[in-house]
Amino acid sequence: MDSRWIPDIVPLVPLREQVVFPHMISPLHVKGDDMEAVERALQDQRILALFYNGQPSPRSDQNHMAEIGTVCRINQVQRFNEGNAKITVEGLARVRLGTCVPDSHCLMARVTVLQEPVDQGLVAQTLVQSVYSLLKVALSHGRPLPGDVMKMVERIEEPGRLADLIAVYLGLAPAVQQRMLEILNPVERLKEVYLILSGEIQKQQVRGEIQEEVSRKIGKNQKEYLLREQMKQIQEELGDDDPRQSEIDEFRSRLERTQMPPDVLRVAEREMARFERLHPASPEYGVARNYLEFLVELPWNRSSEDALDIPRAQTILDEDHFDLKEVKERILEFLAVRSLRPQGSKGPILCFVGAPGVGKTSLGRSIARALGRRFIRIALGGMKDEAEVRGHRRTYIGAMPGRIVQEINRAGVNNPVFMLDEIDKIGHDFRGDPSSALLEVLDPEQNNTFRDHYLDVPFDLSQVMFITTANTLDPIPAALRDRLEIVRLSGYGDEEKEQIAVRYLIPKQIEENGLQNVPPEFHPEALRAIIRDYTREAGVRHLERQIAAICRKLAKEITLGLEPQRQVTVDRAGELLGPCIFFAEIAEDVDRVGVATGLAWTESGGDIIFVEVTRMPGRRELTLTGRLGDVMQESARTALSFVRANAERLGIDGELFEHSEVHVHVPAGAVSKDGPSAGITLAVALVSLLTGRPVRRRVALTGELTLSGRILPVGGVKEKILAARRAGVATALLPRRNQAQVEAMDKGIIGDLEIQYMETADDALATALLPVERVRGSFTRFSCDSRPGVRPSV
Repeated sequence: MDSRWIPDIVPLVPLREQVVFPHMISPLHVKGDDMEAVERALQDQRILALFYNGQPSPRSDQNHMAEIGTVCRINQVQRFNEGNAKITVEGLARVRLGTCVPDSHCLMARVTVLQEPVDQGLVAQTLVQSVYSLLKVALSHGRPLPGDVMKMVERIEEPGRLADLIAVYLGLAPAVQQRMLEILNPVERLKEVYLILSGEIQKQQVRGEIQEEVSRKIGKNQKEYLLREQMKQIQEELGDDDPRQSEIDEFRSRLERTQMPPDVLRVAEREMARFERLHPASPEYGVARNYLEFLVELPWNRSSEDALDIPRAQTILDEDHFDLKEVKERILEFLAVRSLRPQGSKGPILCFVGAPGVGKTSLGRSIARALGRRFIRIALGGMKDEAEVRGHRRTYIGAMPGRIVQEINRAGVNNPVFMLDEIDKIGHDFRGDPSSALLEVLDPEQNNTFRDHYLDVPFDLSQVMFITTANTLDPIPAALRDRLEIVRLSGYGDEEKEQIAVRYLIPKQIEENGLQNVPPEFHPEALRAIIRDYTREAGVRHLERQIAAICRKLAKEITLGLEPQRQVTVDRAGELLGPCIFFAEIAEDVDRVGVATGLAWTESGGDIIFVEVTRMPGRRELTLTGRLGDVMQESARTALSFVRANAERLGIDGELFEHSEVHVHVPAGAVSKDGPSAGITLAVALVSLLTGRPVRRRVALTGELTLSGRILPVGGVKEKILAARRAGVATALLPRRNQAQVEAMDKGIIGDLEIQYMETADDALATALLPVERVRGSFTRFSCDSRPGVRPSV
């Protein structure tokens, strides 16, 4: 097409990854808004302007558009389903960009065709010949060019077209190609091509020299390899041992002795063959050697024999731990199943849940001793890297197996007792989620083919007895919790703590503090005083610290030459430990209006909480303070709604709610509190405030309250009963549905605590509230025997 027939205004497409030259046929991928320009060109004369735009700017932004571009003709269009297309264009001429003409459909540009001067002088001919020569030199140094391109180069005599052709096939950067496009003088453009070719030839020469040096070194290594092989043969003839061959022979003999599964053995033999071919100086040599070392050391079929003597196991468990009947029963059941079915029974996944200090971790050691198995413990608290469980792949530098496989390898048997301590303290970050990696480990249906990333072969974990511990189940993901057999360890009562101290803690601390020659004698009253006045916990960890403190002070007196006082009485314990830390605050207090005592469960065992309610002038508002959780806030609103709905029956003036603001506060504001079991306690405090009837201070309550006044069961009953006894509570009110749990407890846990059961809120109000209280100079009467449907007298 003659350039005179090129229109002044043509559709424009910006290019960001390539430059199109005149007289060249180039493919383009068009998408998005640029398709509108292509459609416009196809409707007109198939003429399209292409300008290089190296920055991602908007369509109509002309600031970053190159000044010189190419006007092309569309020869072929191949459309795709996504609305994109591949077009083939033929460059016609260089054009200069004038202005962008606004259009509703596409970007239009006003262009001016640029005419190139025709130069066939001596300089041009010389340059053409020099470029031919340089191309041949570049080809001789390995610069690849298509064969048809060389034929085209030989036929072109015009300097400009030759420069454009070479610029396209040299694979230059788009910015360099645009600079070549903007050189209008053909001779100057060919000079630029000549300089670029010269630089490419120099790079190829340097690259060739480097390649020759590498080949020479490789030849040297091959020569060394042949010499080493010859030396090996000579040593065999002379009877001398090659250290590397001895190592290979040792690996092979260990592979034969190790009873690996067939699929693992195939992998090991393949790695062994690869290891034999590696040179000791190779970086892969150490990696292959460490992998083989780990494979042959793993206890694939080495197991310890279980001690299936059930009476002996029961004796060991009773020696190490007091009470914990449910846990001991579960271990004896496991031994019984193993004795009846030695092969094929899968290891259980137990999860001990309880407050700190109740003996979860030490119980794992006792189980291992009772079974006659090795014991392994891993602390999961703060673990955030998935590779701690599954290991690293061997492609990483310094890769190693996960902790599961490492510890089993150290134990030397494939059926240890494996304790995963503090499973509720696992974290996760960008390195992965270890709790998700434990899903396969702690699933008896899957862990027989556990695949560590480092080993990359299945390892059978089904014979391992996994035990996990946690203080609470809430942080454990539901999928992981579903794989665990939950065994709850309740807190200890004062009598149980006294027995544990006499049997375990005191002998242990006497030995650790070197008092075997003059062992102290703790009076029972002194132990009870220590438990009551210096500790308040579900476990016995703090009790052991107090006993250790007494033993240390006695050891100090002995080293100072003082006469040791072996009798530890109540007065002597107070002298050594100092003032009391805890007091029975309920027993010494008075009955109050609007203050009720509740029983709560915490991670450290049971505890008591006080619910205080007051009223002030306001507009029907409810204020909640004391760091209450969402569930407890809902319980407070439920209790208030119940009291308002039953105000007339309870003897409460309904107008009080219209002009009052009720404030509910639970002291110890720095401690967060949550749960539904304080619902009845909140209701009792509200009724006490609004009727003026005091709450019996030595009565504590727990139970979830519904809007209809029913009392629903709660959890942590044993911990709450122990907390009530520690705090000096005389009567505990529990939901009727928890009666079976209480009756199954040891009588020593309940002690002299009176337990009453309630089905409705009226049962709780009748017991917890005193019948009469003077309010504003008058008496408000409330019948202790009031029931639903009976209006109390005022």
